[in-house]
Amino acid sequence: MHTQTLIIGGGLSGLSLAYRLQQAGHDYRLVEAHARLGGRIKSLDVNGTKFDLGPSWVWPGQTRVTQLVSDLGLHLFEQWSTGDQLYEQPTREVLRNTGFMSMAGSLRVAGGTTALTDALAARLDPAKVQTNAKVMSINDSPAVELADGQTITAARIVLCLPPRLAAQLQASPAFPSAALAALRAIPTWMAAHAKCIAVYPKPFWRESNLSGDASSRCGPLVEIHDASPEDGAYGALFGFVGLPADIRSEAGAALLPAAIDQLARLFGPVAKEPLAAELEDWSQAPLTSTPEDALAPPGHPSYDMPKAVQDIWQGKLIFAVTEMAPDNGGLIEGALAASEKAAAQILAS
Repeated sequence: MHTQTLIIGGGLSGLSLAYRLQQAGHDYRLVEAHARLGGRIKSLDVNGTKFDLGPSWVWPGQTRVTQLVSDLGLHLFEQWSTGDQLYEQPTREVLRNTGFMSMAGSLRVAGGTTALTDALAARLDPAKVQTNAKVMSINDSPAVELADGQTITAARIVLCLPPRLAAQLQASPAFPSAALAALRAIPTWMAAHAKCIAVYPKPFWRESNLSGDASSRCGPLVEIHDASPEDGAYGALFGFVGLPADIRSEAGAALLPAAIDQLARLFGPVAKEPLAAELEDWSQAPLTSTPEDALAPPGHPSYDMPKAVQDIWQGKLIFAVTEMAPDNGGLIEGALAASEKAAAQILAS
């Protein structure tokens, strides 16, 4: 099988790149190792309503995602932030602070962020998209060998993978040592983190003038926010787990009940009985995270495209992923910035 551009990775950057190429009439093929598309954009589905297990927020001024949402017939809504925030002390004493709005002004995609990736996927030619297609090796002919033995040749390969996963690929010729070092030095956004979500029949905390925002020095959740859908058909709270990846792994299945117990301490006994709850530990996702990602970076990394990877295989290999975006690296907007840059390079060649 041959294609002009072979895209490896069906997350937001890969899907949006395929969408751009398709709109331009350019031949492409996209392969994704998972059984699903979306990558780090993933949801808990409760009777058709989606709740984000990956990234949730976009911000005013992020023009690419705003335009794409509009083009796809979706819309953004403002993060709920009205009401008081709660603070949980190490003693488990809960303090209430009137009027604090920690995520005021941030925006969310109506229907969850998977509405974005689902809408992109629905617009692609299904004959050009292949899931359950794990890449075993790549070479500079260029060609890719899949786990099922299939070989795909192309004029160019685009890696829409976290850089540390790209460094693990069996490549011939091997990537230069400087390029491998540069790839391994780039932290995978979200890979060290775990996110817990609990869904309820309604956002009951709002009736008590609580915003759903909470912070804790007790845990296991250290930062909590309202994750309810725009129409309030359900209520939802989500929180980031504050334990390191190795401790989370040791805790195992006990971690989710502990998080629900904490929500009940903060928001009252009603929170003890969610309709559904899930904990997504991204450090345990082998198609996202590597052992190097177990330790979270101290802050938001200064993501960019390292010079050492800019001309591997004389332009026949392109990187397009949010960790290498020209701006907004690590964010949804960054994934779109990376695919925009890659598309411009491909269509100009």
